[in-house]
Amino acid sequence: MKSRSFITSGLLILVVSLSFAQSRRTENLVIVTLDGFRWQEVFGGADSAILYNKSFTPDTSHVRSFWHPDSNTRRERLLPFIWETVATQGQLYGNRAYGNEVNCANPYWFSYPGYSEMLTGIVDRKMASNRKVENPNANVLEFINEQHGYKGKVAAFSTWDVIPYVIRASSNGIHTNSNEDIVCIENKTSSQALGYPGGKRCDESTFHTAFEYMKIQRPKVVFLSFDGTDEHSHAGRYGEYLAYANKADQMIRELWFWMQSQECYKDKTTLLITTDHGRGRNAKGSWKTHGRWAIGSNQMWMAVIGPDTPPLGEMKNNTRYYQKQIARTAAAFLGLDYDHKKIAGQMIMPMIVTYQGITYKLE
Repeated sequence: MKSRSFITSGLLILVVSLSFAQSRRTENLVIVTLDGFRWQEVFGGADSAILYNKSFTPDTSHVRSFWHPDSNTRRERLLPFIWETVATQGQLYGNRAYGNEVNCANPYWFSYPGYSEMLTGIVDRKMASNRKVENPNANVLEFINEQHGYKGKVAAFSTWDVIPYVIRASSNGIHTNSNEDIVCIENKTSSQALGYPGGKRCDESTFHTAFEYMKIQRPKVVFLSFDGTDEHSHAGRYGEYLAYANKADQMIRELWFWMQSQECYKDKTTLLITTDHGRGRNAKGSWKTHGRWAIGSNQMWMAVIGPDTPPLGEMKNNTRYYQKQIARTAAAFLGLDYDHKKIAGQMIMPMIVTYQGITYKLE
């Protein structure tokens, strides 16, 4: 049996030497989440057992768009930016086929506890519902907002209207725009293809609101949270689940290449992409939901690209990381140590990194 490293301390893999503080180039940070998007699709593309089930995918156009017998081709069709850009210039974590695991540390495996763990760095068992209740725990976004040069330069945009409560926007004054602020306006055809039932805001509106804000205000830290993948999977619409992941990939690509064309962001911005939880792994039905009753819901993934991230691609080291490590990792990109007595999540790294022929052992 392969040995497994359980990483609990040290700098992240993306930081390959102890001189990082002196050589760091990241000045801006963008975190993007795809709610409830499974690692299985990230690393393997469309799941044939679900895709070819007409109960879940009645529209055969989704089969034509996302199916290919080769798994590498499938995943590139589904997430071209992730696999053509991030996988060649950055790093991807969570392919369990190689024993590279990213897990929720919280015991609930649904949205509020997941976003809370991700952004606070702790597991608070009292946060056990998706109700609109202000998080009692401080988070990394407000920590960054309090630092010199970042005050008023942190913003959050979300399709799910509970995110402002997770990040305590009413208390800390972070600029937040969520589903409750703008309703999605689409033409009838687009709404049928990609919209949500009940007139709820869609990810396209969330993205364009965030994008316009960035063009005008030039924030240094942005949290951008999409919800389409979770919305459509709960409804058992696998084709739309894939379509929304593909759309999110396109929007992230647009944002990334725009940032690379702007002097204030070009080669100064790190982009971190992840999810709040996984989903069930049973193709007959549990893929639609998540939580402790849906085995596999604690299984996550993440991807990162930026000027301080060595281009190591798909990580294949036999290691386990946790969602709670993301908060300190995010701050570390900006040269900040997000740490207090409650923080359980450490920064992410493997014990040994080999990059450009040099082996760094960080302990």
